[in-house]
Amino acid sequence: MTNSFMDEALIEARAAAERGEVPIGAIVVIDGVVVGRGGNRTRENNDVTAHAEIEAIRQASAALGQERLTGADLYVTLEPCTMCAAAISFARIRRLYYGAEDPKGGGVDHGARFYSQPTCHHVPEVYSGLQETEAAAILRQFFKNRREED
Repeated sequence: MTNSFMDEALIEARAAAERGEVPIGAIVVIDGVVVGRGGNRTRENNDVTAHAEIEAIRQASAALGQERLTGADLYVTLEPCTMCAAAISFARIRRLYYGAEDPKGGGVDHGARFYSQPTCHHVPEVYSGLQETEAAAILRQFFKNRREED
């Protein structure tokens, strides 16, 4: 099943790969309108917090002039890490849609399972596996290319 917003997140992931970043992309949507977009920029910005989800949330918050994104949906190509899961919760994102699972670094359905913790105050609806094959393929190709360069 394809989704136009996940297609937009995949475009952001490919753009991140072209910048030499791990290819993860994210889109924030409110009422069917994209209000924030981001791709990983950790290397470019020398900022370990510059994950795709954080970048998209920052852009949406700036565009709307508010820290809370109640009613927003976030589309991301890879299962968010614990840091990003927390940011999604703090931003009060309504729904999280992600593509590929991340058994090593994920914080939603793997690892810390942030939304299952009693310290988590807001839990978004979570939908996984959206265009998972394509999202995973972008990541696999990126890391294959990196191994071949070394």
